[in-house]
Amino acid sequence: MRRREFLGVLGATAAWPLAARAQQTERVRRIGVLMSTAADDPEGQARIAAFHQGLQQLGWTIGHNVRIDSRWPAGDSERFRRYAAELVALSPDVILATGSAAAAPLLQATRTVPIVFVIVPDPVGAGFVNSLARPGGNATGFIQFEYGISGKWLELLKEIAPSVTRAAILRDPAISAGLGQFGAIQAVAPSLGLEVSPVNVRDAEEIEGAIADFARSPNGGLIITGSALAIVHRHLIIRVAAKHQLPAIYFQRTLVADGGLISYGADLLDQYRRAASYVDRILKGEKPADLPVQRPTKYETVINLKTAKALGLDVPTSLLARADEVIE
Repeated sequence: MRRREFLGVLGATAAWPLAARAQQTERVRRIGVLMSTAADDPEGQARIAAFHQGLQQLGWTIGHNVRIDSRWPAGDSERFRRYAAELVALSPDVILATGSAAAAPLLQATRTVPIVFVIVPDPVGAGFVNSLARPGGNATGFIQFEYGISGKWLELLKEIAPSVTRAAILRDPAISAGLGQFGAIQAVAPSLGLEVSPVNVRDAEEIEGAIADFARSPNGGLIITGSALAIVHRHLIIRVAAKHQLPAIYFQRTLVADGGLISYGADLLDQYRRAASYVDRILKGEKPADLPVQRPTKYETVINLKTAKALGLDVPTSLLARADEVIE
């Protein structure tokens, strides 16, 4: 080979794709994700897709510069604990946790791996953070709602079904948020002339039995409080409520899209997109202790007119006008 040609080849090799070589040596970051639903649940898939979308917009590409390890416990408490331990053992750079049922076992498993939680009603009361403004530990994230909106559920239930004089409050006793939600509802009940009673449910059998027992007396309605249990068993809850002709208000749009009567709550998919920004900041060196817990930025009211008709309810025009979405 002539000297000039050799130098040309050498120069090309030296300059050879610096970008490509940088890509080869770029560190692949690892994110653990502990969801609450089963892997084939459409709601769970929509949530994880929103998180992936948020990451992509911030320059993270799955399979290129980031790897995601997901676990899907389908609302089972033992799986939450087992999967939390599995994810921590993988030594991820950060873990995304869905709800209190996921955040609690993760924080029992590690106090060093950064955790970003979403859809947690009361992270301070649950002991996940020291305060909303200054989390102080290895976890931060996004609260599902403030307890005050729980009273709004009772008001909306009475507005859409004026004949209701008693309401069963379905809650998961395994999470601290159940107490707070019931307390806010109980505080509003006297002004509306309603009798409220907590109903602790842990599995499908308890849910069906508790609703059937409550339905034996007239003029009843249901309030389904926020929990992973309610999401996992939403089809059962909706079906049993319809069977016993019980008006019910839910904490999330998904349950109304699946046949529930009415919901009032935060746009939860937005929380997953926003969570991606916190994960991004942690991957770039910031600490959860310094990132304040954020409140929802948007609440929405959704009404299912088909369900209202099946229950014999005439939805007030004023309520329809205030709804963010009406499903017909």
